[in-house]
Amino acid sequence: MNTPELRWFKSTYSSAQGDDCVEVAVAEQDIHVRDSKDMTLPHLTVGRVGWARFVGFAALR
Repeated sequence: MNTPELRWFKSTYSSAQGDDCVEVAVAEQDIHVRDSKDMTLPHLTVGRVGWARFVGFAALR
């Protein structure tokens, strides 16, 4: 699923080669995550609370 109205971005920590990256788009109510290598695949949508918990957990690792 491609949603052109979303503004997708990669982390500044992503390599210049573009491999093994995900892209994120922040919408009013949700956060969207997709595989940057195949943008035609469906993307994952999570709520802001769930995203904040995930980022908080990942920051501890």
